[in-house]
Amino acid sequence: MTTTMIIRIDDFKKERVSQLAKREGKSVSTLLRELIDSYLRERDASLYIDDLWQRIGQRMKGTGIDSEDKIDQLIHEVRKDRRR
Repeated sequence: MTTTMIIRIDDFKKERVSQLAKREGKSVSTLLRELIDSYLRERDASLYIDDLWQRIGQRMKGTGIDSEDKIDQLIHEVRKDRRR
């Protein structure tokens, strides 16, 4: 679900944002949504952690580690190597 947000900025900034969005082939709304997403990712630890888990999961699937059994086996092997 989306909602509308109203912000107040001076005319100069509004024009600059419009120009930059146009150069990138985006609407002002899209550009601002991307900026807000970026801001939240940088400052909200839970979003950062969620993103990190997502990337870890994708990397693991790319290496064939895609089940709990394989993860448990990998953890066991790593711990075994560390004891040596």
